[in-house]
Amino acid sequence: MSTQPPTNTWLYAITGAGRTVPPGLTGVAGEVPHVITGPDLSALAGAVPRSDFDEKPLRARLEDAAWLEHAVRAHHHVVDTLARTTPVLPLRFATLYRDDQRAAAMLEENRDELLASLRRTADHVEWGVKAYLAPGAPQPDAGPAGGGPQQDPAQRPGTAYLLRRQNRRRLEEQILRQATDDAVDVHTALAQSAVEAVRHPLQPPQAAGSAEPMVLNGAYLVERTRTAAFHEAVSALSARFPGLHLETTGPWPPYSFTATAHHEDEPP
Repeated sequence: MSTQPPTNTWLYAITGAGRTVPPGLTGVAGEVPHVITGPDLSALAGAVPRSDFDEKPLRARLEDAAWLEHAVRAHHHVVDTLARTTPVLPLRFATLYRDDQRAAAMLEENRDELLASLRRTADHVEWGVKAYLAPGAPQPDAGPAGGGPQQDPAQRPGTAYLLRRQNRRRLEEQILRQATDDAVDVHTALAQSAVEAVRHPLQPPQAAGSAEPMVLNGAYLVERTRTAAFHEAVSALSARFPGLHLETTGPWPPYSFTATAHHEDEPP
């Protein structure tokens, strides 16, 4: 008689009561997700093997870029598929419980807060807007010799070279400061076109996939019926700030607007 290997519970999203699993879904471990029922709530979950998803083996897997990319895509696919048919609270990647019973207890303990979040984000989507320093961005007037002192023709070549480097660095810093200030104005304007807005930490070039520095990593909760107006606002800001390159992503389930961090429970 064979026995099933022990599993942990990987949570994908929380939604209203009585939900079913969309057909054809598979999760981060290739498992078929199932529904955990709580009072007036449901959670879409997957049974993932403890041999791969306990703390130590999972930490090792998170350092495998190929596995991580595949797993993040699988997690998002499950959440996104469910979000197309019903309001959801997407849970962060790698939200794990020891078993379904503990996940169900979380639903019961946090029922009121979770229901309020579902009502708040229903009929809304998340749009991301990232701003980068635009290639060939207009440069501020730096004055003679890039803003530094006038060069003496009798200066040694090495001294003149160092002065040019200092002036260039000073000019680049000035351009980046201006772009950073402009990004604050962009975020403020977009926040007025959204119900809620947050600024995430800036990503380094290797993570962002851009050679130019990022100056804004914003997320905006927008009513579905206001999507066109939001995109019009982004286009107007692109024209207003030619020194920035604005990149829009989405629509996403409201990942940035559900307070789920304190619901996590790493398996012991």
